[in-house]
Amino acid sequence: MWRPIVAEDSPKPAIRDRALALGFDAIGFAAAALGPQARHRLADFLAAGQHGDMGWLADRADARADPQTLWPEARSVIALGLSYAPAGDPLATLARPDRGNISVYARNRDYHDIVKGKLKHLAQFIVARFGPAVKVFVDTAPVMEKPLAMQAGLGWQGKHTNLVSRAHGSWLFLGEIYTSLAIAPDAPHADRCGSCTRCLTACPTDAFPAPYRLDATRCISYLTIEHRGPIPEELRKPIGNRIYGCDDCLAACPWNRFARPAAEAKLAARPDLLAPDLRMLAGLDDARFRALFAGSPIKRIGRDRFVRNVLIAIGNSADRGLIEIAAALRADADPVVAEAAGWALAQLQGKNGP
Repeated sequence: MWRPIVAEDSPKPAIRDRALALGFDAIGFAAAALGPQARHRLADFLAAGQHGDMGWLADRADARADPQTLWPEARSVIALGLSYAPAGDPLATLARPDRGNISVYARNRDYHDIVKGKLKHLAQFIVARFGPAVKVFVDTAPVMEKPLAMQAGLGWQGKHTNLVSRAHGSWLFLGEIYTSLAIAPDAPHADRCGSCTRCLTACPTDAFPAPYRLDATRCISYLTIEHRGPIPEELRKPIGNRIYGCDDCLAACPWNRFARPAAEAKLAARPDLLAPDLRMLAGLDDARFRALFAGSPIKRIGRDRFVRNVLIAIGNSADRGLIEIAAALRADADPVVAEAAGWALAQLQGKNGP
């Protein structure tokens, strides 16, 4: 149980104790500034068009690249991590083609709500105790959370571009508190990927043109979540039965062997989302989709995009028992769903095209 500290030379011990008491698994402190490497990496990513439909990445690139552009009063950044490490094999469902595979992070409650709630409680403590101005951010704000977390010592950006922690592997949700309080920064974390390339070779769609560089337009997480139109046909087979997100590069990381299953109960997988039946999912109308995914991050992509993903999985299933449902969805009101249904039907019938 957290107990107040009467006096200290630095606010760090009190803030750290309170963060851990609130359930965060990692915390570090950094100056409210980003080095040129992070800014150049972002600029190169955007210039190459590798952000695809994610126009929001470019819209506020200046604020994303500089914390003080986003908020001039910021002097320090408190970086927080919350583990969502799975209890079992995150890729187990990939061997069951009649089932859909949902990314580990989306198998229960929306992490944005969970992380932001904890951040707000910690921010209230900081204001009451030390009196500074604060702002809290999850990944919906223009914040380069992974470089900031690396600067704050939480881990390093691996070759898959995600944060890797020695204690939690690749399974950390990140959040930040920007504050006007001057706090001595922690030492940045060293890169410990070494010569390992498991995350790069694990990618089903070859989304990494080079180590530490992601082409989001080839990433299954991007294609099944952010991309609104038809999924490029040459990438449909590699998607397999991944219907929302992809964990292959994360799961391949050897540092995961040190990760313990997440302690936050709201992040434990719902049994019905561990291996959901493709037939049931394809039959969802808008009302049933919203009911099934109430409180889930999946809800935000909407029924049409989700059923499009399910139809790609159906087309890859080789289960001729699903022909009838694919045929019925060719008449769907959404043209992207209808097109995916035609493709799925052609695959199940052994044809080269719809």
